[in-house]
Amino acid sequence: MAETILQHWIFTRFALPFLLVFFVVFALLEKTKLLGDSKKQVNALVAFVIGLIAISVAYPIDVINNLILFLTIAIIVVFVGLILWGFVSGGEAKVENKYIKWVIGVVIAVALIWAVLWASKLALPFYDFLFSQEWSGTFWTNVAFIAVIAIALALVLKGGAKPASS
Repeated sequence: MAETILQHWIFTRFALPFLLVFFVVFALLEKTKLLGDSKKQVNALVAFVIGLIAISVAYPIDVINNLILFLTIAIIVVFVGLILWGFVSGGEAKVENKYIKWVIGVVIAVALIWAVLWASKLALPFYDFLFSQEWSGTFWTNVAFIAVIAIALALVLKGGAKPASS
């Protein structure tokens, strides 16, 4: 597979972590005015030194890279979840019933978890664990049986004993 400039070790091990640390530290120093008002050069120099110190050791670079990968994936998962929720709760076809919103929200959450498992290639071992074991047939039969009883009880109790109309 061809390597691009964005995948080169100099870029991924030094340039990107340095730029990230530099800009985050610079922004924090500017926002907090820790070193004083109108001290852009001093803030830039301090951020530059902290960025160089951060990339001079391998461990901080690994931590930064792992955290950025996690952050990127988390942002994408949240974004997909919010898009799905937006389809349910907003726009032309608004859902007014809070119960239905909760049910759809739970369905979206389960679908999102399953999508993350599928995309990370963890879905097949998870599926095998739940459905390909000796105990899984009995377990899922009991779960379905209990769910049907719970739904039936909820419907009966929700209807309650209403007085007969005359």
